[in-house]
This record gives sequence, structure tokens and C-alpha cells, in this order.
Amino acid sequence: MRRIHRQLGFLASLVLVIHAGPIAQPVVDYGIAENYLKSFYKLEYNRPNLSGIRDPNPLPDKLKEMQKFFRLKVTGTLDKETLAVMKKPRCGVPDVAAYSTFGDNPKWQTNKLTYRIENYTHDMTVAEVDDSIRRALQVWADVTPLRFTRIYKGTADIMISFATKNHGDGMALAFDGPQGILAHAFFPSSGIGGDAHFDDDEVFTFRLPRYVLFLVAAHEFGHSLGLSHSEVPGALMFPTYSFSDPGRFSLPSDDIRGIQSLYGPNRNRILIQPEPNLPTAPNACDPNLIFDAVTTFRGETMFFKDSFVWRSSPSGSVTKHLISNLWPNAPDNIDAAYEDPVEEILFLFKGKQVWAFKSNNVEPGYPKPLSSFGLPPSVTKVSAAVHDKNSGKTLLFFDIYYYSYNEMMKKMDGNPKRLADGFPAVTGEVTAAHLIDDNIYLFSGTNVYEFSNSSRKLLRVLKNKNFLSC
Repeated sequence: MRRIHRQLGFLASLVLVIHAGPIAQPVVDYGIAENYLKSFYKLEYNRPNLSGIRDPNPLPDKLKEMQKFFRLKVTGTLDKETLAVMKKPRCGVPDVAAYSTFGDNPKWQTNKLTYRIENYTHDMTVAEVDDSIRRALQVWADVTPLRFTRIYKGTADIMISFATKNHGDGMALAFDGPQGILAHAFFPSSGIGGDAHFDDDEVFTFRLPRYVLFLVAAHEFGHSLGLSHSEVPGALMFPTYSFSDPGRFSLPSDDIRGIQSLYGPNRNRILIQPEPNLPTAPNACDPNLIFDAVTTFRGETMFFKDSFVWRSSPSGSVTKHLISNLWPNAPDNIDAAYEDPVEEILFLFKGKQVWAFKSNNVEPGYPKPLSSFGLPPSVTKVSAAVHDKNSGKTLLFFDIYYYSYNEMMKKMDGNPKRLADGFPAVTGEVTAAHLIDDNIYLFSGTNVYEFSNSSRKLLRVLKNKNFLSC
């Protein structure tokens, strides 16, 4: 038995913070927040000094720190969106800036590492576990000079095991049964460094969208190799667990740059570089640009074009992202988008299908056909969509018509209406739509038509660049 190092700085654990049912009282909300910030943001309350005076309440500053990391609106208050993030599956390591490494920059001093699978879970066959672990390590070998060799006895650099409850690794954070801690791993060092433990009270799968062992293991092995968390949604090293099809998995560019900052690139594979080739983003201020879709989402306005999305905050700042970095498994070149703010779900339309995302994760059962909204087979795509939170209705545009979808009843309000009847002056196809305050904006070609949402009176005609501080 190897000597166990008890340095908490070398532990990385994948923790699911799950609270069943609605929260009845605000005091419970703050209890959740305090526990969360103590676990993941080192929230500490100082004792009174000799004069009996405490330091100022540290909770608002820690809330701001957490909100900034998750790219929420930084308020220092426990709002609904912040609390929702706190309830999501996540990793137990404190959240740090993207790709600073832990402590004294721990990394292996050799590129030739060994691993050993000490035991197996009953959820999967031996062959499935072996394959999942091999592929999870290969994710990192593909982009670095690291090479992993399996051994079947003795001590390996990365020892892999399935265990339950307090399993004797000398750490205070024991496994806690189903729907709790998924796994934890230790950063590179002697002794227990590099090892990865998986909670055998969880149900791991080979491909099904529960807890795919390959995805959990690939994340944990990132810690085993010395990586901290990324603040880029969609990155493998993002704190929260997110399902993606393991058969189509490709390591995101943020993770590639992170691991190659420690070990360098794989010189034998031209395909993988520290700065991978990305598609060229269109100029969002081009007066001839026609956006694919526009929607509000979590208080920001999102402008979609090709593989990219521009986020415009209420303060006026604009940032550009790959769609796949914000919503893994989302399609590019979408046709329409809208947010249901009550359910906090973002809908993306492309062709005859619709995707639904809760935060960054695709909802179970999606993508679904357009018929799931009650649209007839004659509607082969939705060209624009916009939700009115006051009425609870969503307008779905196609060709020269539009439907009104009742979100509460989950059905259409009768037959479609002609665009010219509901929105006079718009003569072409509506390519995007969104609503600000009581005004609805319909994008058609390079023009944007501003209507009063209540009276449907045309107020003015704008250009795309009016919305992105061009």
C-alpha cells in the first residue's frame, strides 16, 4: 500500500449538488448558497475580534466571484439564475481562472505514464469499462506527447478504482451514495497523485445519456494530468458534467490549449495544434450581413450567424463565441431561436428539427421534429421565432405566415396568419425576430422592422448594426 498524501490541494472531485423538489423558504436558498460557496469558493466567516466586531459579510463578494466565473450577471445577490447554477451537477474543485494549473504547477516529468484498473463497476461489462478508460486517456494522448501503457499488477502512475462511501484514500470528501459525488482524482505527485476513484453507488453507462464513464473519466484524467477547470462552457474541463455523444466526441480547443500548455503538442499529428484552425467569423457590423437568428437569453441578446454567436449584454458589451462552445451538441447555421424564460429553456431550430437546452445541456429526447410543436408537415423549417413573456405566446414564422404557440397549453392557437395581416410593411421573409420591452423587432433581409407589440403599429425601420454598437 502506497503512502497516502493528505494535501487537500491535490484533490479534484466531481460532485453533483442536487436538491430535490422546490425550495419553500428564502432561508433555505441562502443555506444552499452558503454550503455551495464554502465548498467551492472558500467562503469563510471570521470570528469576532477582541472588540467583538466581525469583518464585513463575505457572502456578496463570494457570490460575485462565482457569478463572474459562470458568466452570470454580477450582482452579489442570490438571484434565481445564480441559485439554478448552484443546483447543477459540478466538480468539487474550487473554481479558478481558466487553465492556471494547481499549486506549484504540478505536471508529470515524463511523457510515458502507466495506468491500472484495480476493479470494475457492475453497471458495465469489463470490456466496456476497459474501452471507456482507454479512450478517455487517448483523448489527451491525441493532442500531446503523453503515452499511456496499461499494467495489470503493481503500482501505476494512475490507479483507477470503483469504491463507495469512505474508501480509505485519506481525504475528508467521502463518496455519498447515489446522485452525489461521481468521482474524484488527484493531481500529479508522488504517492496517490494521479489516481482516479469512481463512486460505485452511481450508475455509469457506456453510451446512454446518464453518467457516461468515458466522459467522467476523461474529465478526471484532465485533473490527473494537472489541469484546473475551464470557465468556457462546453469545454471538457468545465466544472459541470454535460452529456455528449461519446461516439462523436472531439476535444474542444480550450482543453487542447490547456493540456498543451503543460506538455506541448503531439508532433506526430498535424491535425492537432495549440491554436486549431477555426472558421472565419463574419463581420457582425457588415451592413449586408443577414443574421440566422436573434433571441434574448438570460438577460442578454444573442445574434447567430453560421458557427458563431454574439452576446450583447445590457451594458452594451459584445463578445463573440463559437455556438458549440456555449451549447455542446447544438447545430451550426440555425434557422431560428427563442427563449422560454419561465422554463429557462433555449430552443434552436434547424430544418425539420428543434433542439432544447437547459443551461448548456440538451434536454432529454431532443432534437425533436417540428411536429412536436403541432406544426403540419407542410412547414419544413421555422425561419424565425420570438417569445412574448407577457402573453406566454411564441410566434413561429415561416414563408409569409406565422403561427402563435401557447407555451402553457403546449399547442397552437388555431391556424396560421398571413405576415402582411399581422405585421404590415414587412414584405419579405422574416429571418430573425426578438422582443425588447414592448417592442418586437422583425429582421427581413438587411432591414429590421420595429413594431409596437401591443398595437402592432410600425414604429421605424432600422439596420442590423443598430443592435451591436457598430
